[in-house]
Amino acid sequence: MSTRRHPTSASAREPDARYLQPAPAVSTLVDSCVLIDVLADDPQWADWSITQLERCAQQGPLIINPLILAELSPRFETAAELEATLAELPLQRQALPWDAAFLAGQAFKLYRQHSGHQTSPMPDFYIGAHAWVNQLQLLTRDAVRYRRYFPKLTLVVP
Repeated sequence: MSTRRHPTSASAREPDARYLQPAPAVSTLVDSCVLIDVLADDPQWADWSITQLERCAQQGPLIINPLILAELSPRFETAAELEATLAELPLQRQALPWDAAFLAGQAFKLYRQHSGHQTSPMPDFYIGAHAWVNQLQLLTRDAVRYRRYFPKLTLVVP
């Protein structure tokens, strides 16, 4: 005689099926160096950058901010040319969060304490702070700087 019991009532079912839920989207802030690799068809880095952009786009939105746009702009003669090129890429724009300003300043202070020579916070500090504050992963080739000043930031790097 079998003593095995089969659940038959609603209360015997699993109360929660979180494992059936899709994983939350992971948004990615894309550093300008990765976009420059693609736009310039860099012989060393373009393939890696394209592959990582495609992989990150499958996880969630690809994001740029005004500083990243500014770092791209010298490669174009007009704003319209830059906008037309960016329109071909699946990028979303996001403003710099105010909370990132303080964090960028703190990273800059550490930089200066380690004999850094710049006299004002560099764009990388704002970019790292933006990613951290908005809980974005950062797609970049500049692993050393971001790991030093934003050690808990999730990086997608070579």
